[in-house]
Amino acid sequence: MEFPVRCFTCGALVGHLYDEYKSQVKAKVSAEEALNGLGVERYCCRRMFVGHVEMISDISKYSRM
Repeated sequence: MEFPVRCFTCGALVGHLYDEYKSQVKAKVSAEEALNGLGVERYCCRRMFVGHVEMISDISKYSRM
């Protein structure tokens, strides 16, 4: 899992909510409703979800291992 465990700004635990958020957004629930349902209230924590871009598959192509 490449999503951060804690919010970068306030340090709240948010990593355990990402899979549920992703499944709700995939089921056509708006990001606002999904985050409200998960109890994510702070703007800094919401930014973690809305601004996250999964790039690990793109970056791993250039790994030397």
